[in-house]
Amino acid sequence: MRGSRCWRAVAAVVCGVGLLPWVSVSAVAAPDDGVVWLCRPEMIDDPCDASTATTVRRAGQPDIREEPAAPADPGVDCFYIYPTVSLQQTPNADTTVTPELRIVAQQQAARFSQVCRIYAPVYRQRTLGALAEERDYTPEQRAELSRIAYEDVRRAWQQFVAEHDSARPVVLIGHSQGARMLRQLIREEIDPRQATRDQILSAILLGGNTVVAKNSDVGGDFQHLPLCRSEQQTQCVLAWQTFDETPPPDSRFGRAPATPEAAPRPYGPDFEVACTNPTSLDRNESRGAATILRASPVPSPLGIEIALRAGPSAALAPTPWLIPAETYLVRCVRENDATVLMAAPGPGSPDLPAVPDASWGLHLADVEIALGDLVRIVAAQSSAYRAAHP
Repeated sequence: MRGSRCWRAVAAVVCGVGLLPWVSVSAVAAPDDGVVWLCRPEMIDDPCDASTATTVRRAGQPDIREEPAAPADPGVDCFYIYPTVSLQQTPNADTTVTPELRIVAQQQAARFSQVCRIYAPVYRQRTLGALAEERDYTPEQRAELSRIAYEDVRRAWQQFVAEHDSARPVVLIGHSQGARMLRQLIREEIDPRQATRDQILSAILLGGNTVVAKNSDVGGDFQHLPLCRSEQQTQCVLAWQTFDETPPPDSRFGRAPATPEAAPRPYGPDFEVACTNPTSLDRNESRGAATILRASPVPSPLGIEIALRAGPSAALAPTPWLIPAETYLVRCVRENDATVLMAAPGPGSPDLPAVPDASWGLHLADVEIALGDLVRIVAAQSSAYRAAHP
């Protein structure tokens, strides 16, 4: 993807990004005062602690306002790592809490406040500019960008664990670059350790190409944590990559790496990318996803995509959240050597555009297309955990 191409991101339009020079590690050094938090319980102006007021919209019917109750303390903690959103003009971001970080936390993480307390560290992620110009970096440079980002995520996790009440189960939530960071964190810090695994309620790893052994729910990235096949199952992984048509041969998502250069581990024909159907974990039946969109202060990516097809009013609401009239049936499929969550429009709902191109599919909508399902599943897992740990 060259700098002359314009492509939409979560909170902004990034157009004509020029070639970014290589920036040394010293230019994005780790903060001297430790972890910087974007979201944390009892933090002032926490973007993950927001109103649950929701507009429910159905075609041909008046809008309905709902405000689901959020418990004072749900007894569960969520550790959230956001996707690639930084607009900073360096290959790695610094740890400034910028507007785009707050926006994506509101869009992806805040709804989970119904079922958990949310912790989200700021990390020196690879920026949107570096992503747009990734072909201009060597494999070694790209690996260094990821190392810098992961160093912050690992530091934040270690602080979180040191301060955390081990009696409270933890949900790991990540999308895109955030999911890749959590894949490495789980592989190195969680999966090998029984005591740490016992504290994991589930891991939600979306748009991050989580790898499992072919035709298996385990193996690949993780040797112990399997894919979730029941809403009452705990210590398991939810993962998918969303498309609305067969992924092209050059798709960025849904394909296990074929060579060690693409990913040091795991790779090759014995592996495939994981997919769990959030509407039907056990049977993988095609069912309508519980889509929830962030409507304000900035419409979420899926809302923008629906608005492009159905008109601007489709993404507008007087409340922070919108359950749209548009519906999508989802099911895990294997097509063209890729494993993806295929989304088909329901009656009267528009096809969604691939952004920024067909190789990405509906990547920007991975979270919100089934956000209601994710919240429901975490609630069911929490109930199962409490029943097993009275």
